[in-house]
Amino acid sequence: MKKEEIKELSIQELKAAIEAAEKAYRELKVAHAISPVADPSKITKDRREIARMKTVLRQKELAAVAEAPVVNN
Repeated sequence: MKKEEIKELSIQELKAAIEAAEKAYRELKVAHAISPVADPSKITKDRREIARMKTVLRQKELAAVAEAPVVNN
């Protein structure tokens, strides 16, 4: 997924995408431990993509908090 595509997702969609990507990453790691996968660089690419998604998610969460109205008591 490209950076632009990641930034277009909503917070809920990002969380779902991260969960699915992490599951696929774990399965790939297990498969690689049992027998080498054809493209071992995919492990690194997947890990970096998960990190990108988590970064964008955090940015969106911080932006949502910043936009929330401040209530003074």
